[in-house]
Amino acid sequence: MSKSLTNSASLKIVADENIPALEQYFGDLGTLVRYPGRTLAREQLADADILLVRSVTRVNQSLLEGTPVRFVGSCTIGTDHLDTNWLERNGIYWSAAPGCNANSVVEYVFCALAALGADWRGRSFGIVGCGNVGGLLQKRLHNLGATCAVYDPWLPENPDYAPLEQVLSQDIVCLHAPLVKSGLYPSLHMIGAEQLVHIRDGAVLISAGRGAVVDNRALLQLLQKERRFSTVLDVWENEPGIDTELLKLVDLGTPHIAGYSLDGKLAGTHMIREALSNALDLSLPALDKSAECEAAQNRIVSGGAQTELLLQMYDPRNDDCRLREAAEGPEPMSKAFDRLRREYPKRLEFSHYSSSAQNLSESDKEQLAVLGLKCN
Repeated sequence: MSKSLTNSASLKIVADENIPALEQYFGDLGTLVRYPGRTLAREQLADADILLVRSVTRVNQSLLEGTPVRFVGSCTIGTDHLDTNWLERNGIYWSAAPGCNANSVVEYVFCALAALGADWRGRSFGIVGCGNVGGLLQKRLHNLGATCAVYDPWLPENPDYAPLEQVLSQDIVCLHAPLVKSGLYPSLHMIGAEQLVHIRDGAVLISAGRGAVVDNRALLQLLQKERRFSTVLDVWENEPGIDTELLKLVDLGTPHIAGYSLDGKLAGTHMIREALSNALDLSLPALDKSAECEAAQNRIVSGGAQTELLLQMYDPRNDDCRLREAAEGPEPMSKAFDRLRREYPKRLEFSHYSSSAQNLSESDKEQLAVLGLKCN
């Protein structure tokens, strides 16, 4: 362990500028410097002890070799942007924040369905990838009495396990698999032309895991021929330079923000602070949740239907509109995509809201309560 890591006051922390509450969670540990995560370079880490990133920074030998970095924290759930084998071989501690934004993504799924006017009640769900996000969605669906079929080759003991083709043939198909490019079960282009044919007419396909799990070219070619099911893409191949022709054909397109609730972001930051404390034995004091989130409690929504209430809390059509406007504007798509993420408006999870709508059925109230909305 380098000398600097035994004295928190002397630490230099380089962080992605899009990580929220950096001062609150890391400002007491030393010098904090922010950079755009997409363009972070080795030269900016020449005297850094700690690197904090989100999913857009490729952390590997090319970035870190020759730097004094001894801890890498990714305030996101995935790790496909981290070369963890190289980090471990070189004695660099690393941590991600698995599950930090799982609830946010699950809420995105239900709000996307509401935006499409797709009533999920009485329809079957297929879930591809049953980790923190897919597993929480499965649990939530069970509590709502919905039928699930799950494909995750790493979890064959799942009670809802089914072959991929069967999962893809359900009424609503949700993709939450991580991006794995090698090994026993690679997920790169796991959903290609041969798999897309299994999606039934009138179904809904929601991709909110990693973009390259779906072969975007194959999906584009299919949608150019026929649009027999609804498509929601939050994640894309080649982000941030996404295929704008594919964007034109999907029913909802958003800039990789399904997990971008304030709650989820703050949870990720908090988890990395805890991991840093444990890895480097810094004996850091525990911090409470952000006052910004606490102060947002008890927002009121009203409306005559479950769909209206969901869309008052979060309407993904607004994100879809901003992305399409950016695609038509003069700014290069890659820059616009990152700008939309950087400037993303504050979004709160359902637990911050309550409703006193009088004309909701008891069934609707029970279902909304399962989703997190308090119905008085």
